[in-house]
Amino acid sequence: MNNTTINDCRLVELARHHGSKGNLTEVENGKIAGFDTERVFFIYDIPGGASRGGHAHKTLRELIVAASGSFDVYINDGQNERTIHLNRPSQALLLCEGVWEELRNFSSGAVALVLASKHYDPEDYIRDFNEFIECKQSLLPE
Repeated sequence: MNNTTINDCRLVELARHHGSKGNLTEVENGKIAGFDTERVFFIYDIPGGASRGGHAHKTLRELIVAASGSFDVYINDGQNERTIHLNRPSQALLLCEGVWEELRNFSSGAVALVLASKHYDPEDYIRDFNEFIECKQSLLPE
């Protein structure tokens, strides 16, 4: 894990093509997020009040899109925290490695689309917040 901060994470406007038959938004491999996508997954049918995520990645990066509905993404770098509201399929959050993430406050029918830079690897996860804080503090200059 490196010493990335929440400032390294950013909102990205995705190309949106309007037409009489609806809209189309595209994400081309490697162009938007700066990584090739190795895994795509959806999070949906989230019970009221539930949250998802609750972890940090050591090396994996993600592009998170509210494909339908809305939700909040809470991010924390060990020193700063921020909550980003996602509610448009033409906007994505680029989430860097070394940042704690929690998806919260899902609207009814919300669908989170996640494009990940790597295949699933349980060794890449830090699932305990206190362990995450210790890892981040060990990276700070003395």
